[in-house]
Amino acid sequence: MAAPRPSDPWSPKVQALLKLSDLIDRANLWLGKFIMWLILAAVVISAGNAIVRKAFNIGSNAWLEIQWYLFAGVFMLGVGYVMLKNAHVRIDFISSKLSARTNAIIDSLGIVVFTIPLAIIMVWLGWPLFERAWDSGEMSENAGGLIRWPVLALLPAGFVILLAQSISELIKRLAFLTGHLAEPFTPTDDKLVEVKFAEELAAEAARREAALAAGKAR
Repeated sequence: MAAPRPSDPWSPKVQALLKLSDLIDRANLWLGKFIMWLILAAVVISAGNAIVRKAFNIGSNAWLEIQWYLFAGVFMLGVGYVMLKNAHVRIDFISSKLSARTNAIIDSLGIVVFTIPLAIIMVWLGWPLFERAWDSGEMSENAGGLIRWPVLALLPAGFVILLAQSISELIKRLAFLTGHLAEPFTPTDDKLVEVKFAEELAAEAARREAALAAGKAR
């Protein structure tokens, strides 16, 4: 985080917003780690359910629906983590040819015009669904199914998370555009092992070529 510039009267306000952004980022980083356990739970339950059904001819709609609930939890609770890690879908062919400043401007406009309004609308539409299911104790229509309100709660919860992370990303983009941050996003080193290995091989090959070139020059 950049240090405040005394000559800039906006610096204290920007630094306060960056602290808010950092708090949101930390919360979504924790959520990202938490949903990894949800993925593990979904895999274990799915495998266990399949084994029991095939081996003992025993099945339950409840276990099937738990898998759906866990998938919904991963999808909705992880949306902020994906945005934090800058791993959402982009048109890389275009964005890679633009400067960091241009990309930051496009991101800011997209967040303000599309992402934040969408998140607000979806929270507004999703909350009544959850509230009705909570009040009525709505159950699954499938025999032995689960109560519905937990999975319906994920809809507004997920878009609240998206809204919060969108605000965090907007703060970082604007801070970058105003010279208060060196980068318009949170730096990350979450590359795949295969990608890191390929980069290391390329760097090693480049070093060898440089050494050979230096030897021939002598």
